[in-house]
Amino acid sequence: MSKADAPRLPRIQRRRHFKSLMANAVIMTLAGFAILPLILVFSYIARSGFPALNLDFFYKLPAPAGETGGGMGNAILGSVAMVIMSGVMSIPPGLLCGLYVAEFSHQKLARLLRFVIDLMTGVPSIVIGLFAYAMLVVPLGGFSAWAGSAALGIIMMPIVSRTTEEILRLIPDQLRESGLALGLPRWKVLLRLIMRAGRSAIATGVFLAVARASGETAPLLFTSFNNQYWSKSLSEPIASLPVQIYTYAISPYEEWHRLAWAGSLILVTVVFAINLLSRLLLKRTSN
Repeated sequence: MSKADAPRLPRIQRRRHFKSLMANAVIMTLAGFAILPLILVFSYIARSGFPALNLDFFYKLPAPAGETGGGMGNAILGSVAMVIMSGVMSIPPGLLCGLYVAEFSHQKLARLLRFVIDLMTGVPSIVIGLFAYAMLVVPLGGFSAWAGSAALGIIMMPIVSRTTEEILRLIPDQLRESGLALGLPRWKVLLRLIMRAGRSAIATGVFLAVARASGETAPLLFTSFNNQYWSKSLSEPIASLPVQIYTYAISPYEEWHRLAWAGSLILVTVVFAINLLSRLLLKRTSN
């Protein structure tokens, strides 16, 4: 390097530093614009719904039209019951389907399953609700918690399957080869080594599917409908938090509007907590 080039180095470094600062500023600004709608929505829901929250909201039944008080205890319990039932219906087959597609991707059935999963992921939830209505509600002669759970399960299963497939593809082939080299059967290698190695990341996909199903309204309008009382049978219409919020939001009563905002706050908080938990699990897996 000549002496004439020496004074140029500080100028080049300053120019690069300035460009780096400008690029970071642009990225931070765009990130702020992306986060701003979430902050505005959550803050507005919290400001509107928090004053209506009290202990009665969580365990009392909805009050009659025109009366004050009441709660959404039956809707909260109904949502929890249907999400659990839909998880039992969809998570095991979703995991097995994702495992099969990831480990036997060269087979024609695996390619067909991947195509079906991608197609189901993009189907609107209201179409799934209409399908469940035609297949379950009409033949069974009425709305029920079983039909609502089946509709939510159809929504959850492709998410679980697709996430499982992507996670298992990231596991090194050396782990599979080491298990086979020790004489383990293929099914033991898949279930005891491969699935266990990706269990935290797979749990992330399961939580994301649960969060997606927890906020669905359209499928439940066609399947579980609604109920203003405590449900005594899963074969009858059952209340759910999203449908109860929708019912209250379109009503002409101010008290119901307040409760709808409170229900929205609970629902958004639950979905936010589930997504945060999934992120923590994913971060733990990457570390």
